[in-house]
Amino acid sequence: MAVSDYLVTDDLTIILALVAAGLFLLHNLYKPQALVHPILLGRQSDVARVRNPSESAVYRNYGTGMLGRFPLRPTKDQQVVLDLVKPDVDAPRTLWSTKITNLQLRERVANVGAGLTRAVGLVPQESNVLLLLNDGIEFLVADLALSALLVPTFTVASASVISPVLESHPPSVIITNPELLQHVLELIYDAHESEHHTIVVTGDISGLNLPKVDHVKILMWDDIEADGAAAAKAALPVPDPNDVYTVSFFQTPTGDLEGVQLTHQNLTAGIAATRALLPPSSALSPLDTIVSAFPLGTPYGRAVAYTALFEGTGFATVDSTKLIKSESGGSAPTGMKDLRTSGVYSVSSPTLLFVRPDHLNSLTDAISQEASNSSWFLFNFAWRHKLAGVLEGYITKQSLWDRLVFDSARMKVMGKGAGTVRAVVVGGGPLEAQNLTPSRIALSVPVINVHSHPLVAGPVFASHALDLQTFPPSGTAPSASASDAYAFTYLAPVGPPSVNVEVKLTGVDDSAVEAGSDPVGALRVRGPSVGRPLSVEEEAQEEEERGWRTTGEHAKVAANGTFKVSPAGKA
Repeated sequence: MAVSDYLVTDDLTIILALVAAGLFLLHNLYKPQALVHPILLGRQSDVARVRNPSESAVYRNYGTGMLGRFPLRPTKDQQVVLDLVKPDVDAPRTLWSTKITNLQLRERVANVGAGLTRAVGLVPQESNVLLLLNDGIEFLVADLALSALLVPTFTVASASVISPVLESHPPSVIITNPELLQHVLELIYDAHESEHHTIVVTGDISGLNLPKVDHVKILMWDDIEADGAAAAKAALPVPDPNDVYTVSFFQTPTGDLEGVQLTHQNLTAGIAATRALLPPSSALSPLDTIVSAFPLGTPYGRAVAYTALFEGTGFATVDSTKLIKSESGGSAPTGMKDLRTSGVYSVSSPTLLFVRPDHLNSLTDAISQEASNSSWFLFNFAWRHKLAGVLEGYITKQSLWDRLVFDSARMKVMGKGAGTVRAVVVGGGPLEAQNLTPSRIALSVPVINVHSHPLVAGPVFASHALDLQTFPPSGTAPSASASDAYAFTYLAPVGPPSVNVEVKLTGVDDSAVEAGSDPVGALRVRGPSVGRPLSVEEEAQEEEERGWRTTGEHAKVAANGTFKVSPAGKA
C-alpha cells in the first residue's frame, strides 16, 4: 500500500501544522539575543600566573591585561587637574544651576586664584585651604584655583571629622558656606584656640546671628573674586602631575580620623576609570547630564564630578551630599525623597545616575508599585516576559511590555527622567543580588554595580554594563565571619577590577585554593588612582613601598574574575 493510504489529512490538520510551524519560527526569530556574548563574561579579569604563599594571584581588568599599561589620564593632554577644563571647547553646560562655558569657568578660576593670593597671601606648597563647602560651583572654582596655585586643599567626607581636622591639621584658610559658618565658628570657639583663622564665606551672612570669636577674620567670596578680576594675573608655575593636590579626610570604621593624599595623577587616573564604566558604544557626551549622590569631598565623588567637567556634561548632586544635612538637625534624606532634591537645580533631565543602593531600591519599588496598581494582570504578564529577556542577557525600553505597562509607571515616578536616563551606576554600600534583576526590569537600562573606597579616586571594582547574569547563593567557608558569610552569599558581585587598578587577596587558605575553591582574603589594591594614606609611616613596610594599600575589607573572587566585597567594620 502507498504511504498516502496511511496518512489521512484534512484542512484542519494542515492549518494546525502551519500554525505550529509559524509559532516555532516566530519563537526562534524573535527570541532576544544576549547583548554581550557569554564567553566574554566568563573571563572578566586577567590573572597572574604565579602567586605568593598565603596570597591570591594578582587580578587586573581583562581589558587592560597583565602586560598592559594603566591609563593615567583621559587623554594625553590632561596632565593636571586644571587641564580637565578644556579651553578649546566653547559649548556651555549647566553645573547645578549655573550655565557656564569652559572659558568662563577658567576666567572665574583665575580671578579667585588672584584674589586669594592678594587677600590671604597663600604660599605655594606650604599653605593649605580647608574646603568646608556643600557641593556647588564654588567648590569646583576654589578647588581648581588652588590646584593652579600649588596650594593643597583639605576636604572632609562628613561633618563628623571637621573638629578633629581643625585640631590636628589646622588650615591656613577655610572656605565655607553661610550654612556652615556658624558651625565652624562654634568649633573654633569651643577649642579655645589662640591661632588666627581666616574664613572666606561664599554667600550673604548679613542675616546670621554669629557668635563673636576672637582671632577670626571673615572675608567675602564675591569681594575676593571681584578683586582678583581687577588685578593683573601673574604667570603661575606649572604643577607636576605627582604633586599632592588634595588631602581627603574620612572616618575609619573604628572611628579614627584618616586622610588620603591625592596627586593630580591620582585624580586624572580616577577620571579615566570612571569614563570606562560605560561601553564605548554609549560613552559619555556633552548631551548627557549626571546626577550624583556622592559628595565632592570624597575621592570617588570628586572623580565623578570632574568626569562631568571633562566631558562637558551637565552636573548636579542630591541633598544627602551636604555636610550639614538639615537646619533642624534631622537625618539625611534617602531613597526617592533624596533623588527628587536634584530637581531644585536648573539642569536638564538626567541621563546618568550615580546613586547609592537605597536610591536604586526605592526607585525600583516605586516603579513596580505604580505598574502593579495600573493593572495587576498586565504587570505580572509583562514582568514574566521582561524577566525571561533578562535571563537571556537582553534588556530594552522599547518592548511591547514597556509601552503597555512600565513606561507610564516610570513617568509617574521619574518624570522626564523616565525617557532620558540611559544608565544607573550604583555604589557606596552593599547591594543584595536579589535586588539587581528587579531593578533591571523596572528601569530597563544597564545597572552597573561599583565598589569604591576612600583611598581611591574612582571605582575599585565595576561590573560590566551588560552583564545580566544571575547566580544562586554560594556557600562560604565555616571559618568565615558573619559579615563575610552574608556578603559572599547574598551580595551582588561588584565585577572585575577597574581599568587602572590591580588587586590581590592576602591571608588566603592555600590548601583550599589549590583544591579549586574561590580565593577569600583581605583586599589590597594598587594603581595610579590609589592615593597614599597619611597613616603610612616613613619606614613603610615592604608591601607599602611597592604601592599596595590595605583597604580593611575582605573579598572573594569567583572563577569568572568578578569579586564580592565584605564591607569593613562589620561584625
